[in-house]
Amino acid sequence: MCDVNQTEVTEFLLLGFTGLYKYKFLLFIPFFFCYLIILAGNLLIIVLVSTNHNLKIPMFYFLKHLAAADILSTTTIVPMMLNIILMDMKEVPVRSCIFQLHIVFIFCYSPVNLLTIMSYDRYLAICSPMRYNSIMQPHVCFKMVLGSWFWIFVISFEMIFVWQLEFCGNNVLDHFFCDFRVILELTTSDTSILTLVDFVISIIGGVIPLGLILISYLTIFFIIMTLSSTSGLLKAFSTCGSHLITVCIYYGTLFIIYMPTSNDRSSSTNKFLSLLYIVVSPMMNPIIYSLRNQEIRRALQQMFRKC
Repeated sequence: MCDVNQTEVTEFLLLGFTGLYKYKFLLFIPFFFCYLIILAGNLLIIVLVSTNHNLKIPMFYFLKHLAAADILSTTTIVPMMLNIILMDMKEVPVRSCIFQLHIVFIFCYSPVNLLTIMSYDRYLAICSPMRYNSIMQPHVCFKMVLGSWFWIFVISFEMIFVWQLEFCGNNVLDHFFCDFRVILELTTSDTSILTLVDFVISIIGGVIPLGLILISYLTIFFIIMTLSSTSGLLKAFSTCGSHLITVCIYYGTLFIIYMPTSNDRSSSTNKFLSLLYIVVSPMMNPIIYSLRNQEIRRALQQMFRKC
């Protein structure tokens, strides 16, 4: 309960990019076009994989779900961010803010599992090519994707603790969306249990999948080193190069944002760093796969010829 001299907060005031609002159109225009690129690029991958028979393979099936996760995670944040830029700031009900945080948790964590599944797919394709087709059956791929989404909803039980937080007095949220760390700074409730749960979830949901990805690629690396032909090396690298770049971008941005020194940064620095995984990573994924993958390029050419 709030103290006698404090009022219970029912709305947060999101400040957005304070100090830059005289350049609001210079902020709005590039972010708006980046959002359009994210939508167009990822929707294009979903349409291509869904309609082109040459792309009916597990790697592109997982890529389609990764593209969907990028669209959903970006759409949860960017439209509100654009609105805040135009309006200078925005009042958001506390419950709506926590609901957005819950959705952001689900859709921003989902690429972790999908990237892990994709690394296993690359491991089987290179290290056990004879067993690949018998293992990666369509129904198995469907169950893997369904299990990854189900697991995200399971570990999102962490948000139960966030829904129980109380906010009194200060309602100024210095960000362009409802960020977990900023909300913890505003609450007047005890956050020790929530912090511990968040740490455990980060290990289970982030560090362990990264370890599995590293084990897969270390095994792939040793297998590749045993290949004698240059063509075999190039083909092996081409099959997993795009995925490896995506993993580096995704985990690299998360490491930059959430490494221990992040608490010493200014709020403005943290805002712009947050754009790395909110805007940059979802925008780069379709570019990486379309530029580096011959099957995607051929499917694009076929689609343009039909058009």
